Amino acid sequence: MGARLSRRRLPADPPIALDALPPELLVEVLSHVPPRALVTRCRPVCRAWRDVVDGPTVWLLQLARDRSAEGRALYAVAQRCPPNSEDEEEFPLCALARYCLRAPLGRNLIFNSCGEQGFRGWEVEHGGNGWAVEKNLILVPGAPSQTCFVTSFEWCFKRQLVDLVMEGVWQELLDSSQIEICVADWWGARENCGCIYRLRVRLLDMYEDEVVKFSASPNPVLQWTERGCRQVSHVFTNFGKGIRYVSFEQYGRDTRSWVGHYGALVTHSSVRVRIRLS
Repeated sequence: MGARLSRRRLPADPPIALDALPPELLVEVLSHVPPRALVTRCRPVCRAWRDVVDGPTVWLLQLARDRSAEGRALYAVAQRCPPNSEDEEEFPLCALARYCLRAPLGRNLIFNSCGEQGFRGWEVEHGGNGWAVEKNLILVPGAPSQTCFVTSFEWCFKRQLVDLVMEGVWQELLDSSQIEICVADWWGARENCGCIYRLRVRLLDMYEDEVVKFSASPNPVLQWTERGCRQVSHVFTNFGKGIRYVSFEQYGRDTRSWVGHYGALVTHSSVRVRIRLS
């Protein structure tokens, strides 16, 4: 008879603690953790993990896994124009960490774009009976809320200042000439009252001095001619170095000087940053 095979199990290898991994393997492992968990759960574990999260390598590995055309272009720019570490005194995390957490490319950087949260996020100057928030007269495609801001019988003004660096776009990326800033706004009139609308968008430097601007002054809408909304848009390209803020400014009023809110309607304002592929 043949020899009986032994059923005794071989002793298992002792588990390897993560803190025993070589530094390059630890970085590789942690690079698979989602960004928010990496900052809130992994960073407080120990000094070695904190140093990994605070460094650029783990975040570059995350960027490298995006194989879309935009992802590949961004990774190439990140290698060519890495963030300067000098801004770490102003912000608690490194610039690449902020980028991965905030995911600014393609996201609307205007807060409360349709008035769904009242006037939160906006600097407002009221003319006449002031601004109001109402339901849209017609459906505005892609809007997060079917509400709008409405002006009155004197000029009403509101503004939002977008800090591109705070939103996650590092300064060297803004200065790389590979970034485009796309702005858009929806506006319209009531059928029974004409209106006047103005848009001004300014790119500002770190001191909030104007570098370049776009202005739109469409012809006034006349009474009883139309009802609804239309879009105005612009793309900033090749705007040079030093841009940090976008100042998004809207003006509106009615043409009949009626008491109440019969002036220009504005909604679904947007500021989006995208990377140039060509």
